[in-house]
Amino acid sequence: MATTHRITRAAYLESLHDFREFIKGHCSGIPGVTHEFLYDIQLAVDEACTNIISHGYAGMDPGSIILDLDIDPNRIVVTLTDFGHSFEPSSAQVPDVNAPIEERELGGFGLFFIQQSMDEMHYQVTEDGNKMLLTKYLRKPDGGSG
Repeated sequence: MATTHRITRAAYLESLHDFREFIKGHCSGIPGVTHEFLYDIQLAVDEACTNIISHGYAGMDPGSIILDLDIDPNRIVVTLTDFGHSFEPSSAQVPDVNAPIEERELGGFGLFFIQQSMDEMHYQVTEDGNKMLLTKYLRKPDGGSG
């Protein structure tokens, strides 16, 4: 049976700590949630929220970010909702991770880190805000471990 937890914070970088602690508090102790598993979720949320704060609310008064945490025996799903500018993930430039560090563009790695640390990422614009769904499997849909 799935359980859902929610936290809402203002879209400020200072709120990232609250989101990390919220995730840790609700996910620690769940069978299969290792330190690395937890880190992956926290990293993805940090990156997504930083993008919302920096780009989603750019040129606007900072709004809020709603984090819904859905936990079931097979997976953890984080839904981030904001009310800023929307974006199209497929239009984001893919960073060249093989380029020498001195030749890399500053920034642009947030979406890459999200995609690397989570099993699924979906983004949708709805009447209820912009929603990013991040899924990390404890047990893969085929029955294997995450």
